[in-house]
Amino acid sequence: MKNCDLVIIGGGPAGLAAATAAFDEGIRDLVILEREENLGGILNQCIHNGFGLHTFKEELTGPEYAARYEEFVFERGIDYKLGSTVINVTADKVVTYVSEQEGLQKIAAKAIILTCGCRERPRGGINIAGARAAGIFSAGTAQKLVNIDGLKVGKEVVVLGSGDIGLIMARRMTFEGAKVKAVVELMPYSSGLNRNIVQCLNDFNIPLMFSHTVVDIKAKNGRVSSVVIAKVDERLQPIMETAKEIKCDTLLLSVGLLPENELAGYAGVEISPITNGAIVDDQMMTSVEGIFECGNVLHVHDLVDYVSKESRHAGICAAKYIRNGVKTAEFVPTCGTNGVRYVVPQKIRKDDDAEQISLRMRVSNAFKNVEIAVLLDGEKIVSRRKQIVTPGEMETIVLKPELVAKVKQGNKLEVTLNVGGVK
Repeated sequence: MKNCDLVIIGGGPAGLAAATAAFDEGIRDLVILEREENLGGILNQCIHNGFGLHTFKEELTGPEYAARYEEFVFERGIDYKLGSTVINVTADKVVTYVSEQEGLQKIAAKAIILTCGCRERPRGGINIAGARAAGIFSAGTAQKLVNIDGLKVGKEVVVLGSGDIGLIMARRMTFEGAKVKAVVELMPYSSGLNRNIVQCLNDFNIPLMFSHTVVDIKAKNGRVSSVVIAKVDERLQPIMETAKEIKCDTLLLSVGLLPENELAGYAGVEISPITNGAIVDDQMMTSVEGIFECGNVLHVHDLVDYVSKESRHAGICAAKYIRNGVKTAEFVPTCGTNGVRYVVPQKIRKDDDAEQISLRMRVSNAFKNVEIAVLLDGEKIVSRRKQIVTPGEMETIVLKPELVAKVKQGNKLEVTLNVGGVK
């Protein structure tokens, strides 16, 4: 068995940012394990622009953004292993991986950072009735086929779900000469960024149909020939009297992302039933000492810049843990109420020396004219006003040093929405 100070599982944007931050904090004995044949993760197939505005103050494509962080890794001489699939992680921080070059290997680590990303929810996860035919793709699979493999996946397209990747692929398919008939969304609001609705749908006259879903898939000669859509009621149940058929040969599914937390489960990490990611403290440490988590495996982000920032913080905290260990700490739990679906981190260490703490959250619905308020034991300590908040955009409130010191003396931190006025 090999020994290593730090193992980072995943070579996407989160893993690269965590690795560079840990290296800059003095950790030299570290390795990135990546199952694909290239670093960069999902960014390699995201050839559209819009990345890097926060991190690099310029607009980059996904591959360009990934290349910046890859260069940081190369410059520092950080060790990484490609084509290496991690198959087990234990609570005592033993990582087992397999690769064609090395076979089965084990590493005993002082700390582990999980940056495994997320996967798309498949058709089977939403139980659409109808034919099992060619022409049904998850939006991310279609993106890879078009952008990486240079294939054309369809001519007449319906997209189910208005997540960011679904919106982006509606535009991408249009660029490839396909006709996108509609983007169909179950909820009365989009789960994607508003800028993507404008740039990917409105600019190309692609209709977005809220409160609708696909109720049947029809096929001819083994290929999708049409889909049947219908409105849904307030309980999200189809109103079959409103059903109508749309001719198409391709259905793209953009119906949610699932954090890849199987490895966390093997290690006994406590998982949030809301985010499907680990429950972490403000140092990004999970319930298992020495195992950290960040990026989309923790909770789904809308901007890769936020992934990088969060992951750099995880890398710094992992380095501190390797050097100093961890004290037996008391925690101040955090929670979201009254329209705030979740808050990350889920707890704040009372013995933490952090100068500031970022609270990241998503709301459960679209709200207008709101105050996002942070309450400590029922007392409002900070707030911000917004004209509109939506589930598709992550909100962040930063607690400054004086508030961090105050929070550590409290018992419960709550983030809530006051809709239509200040309370």
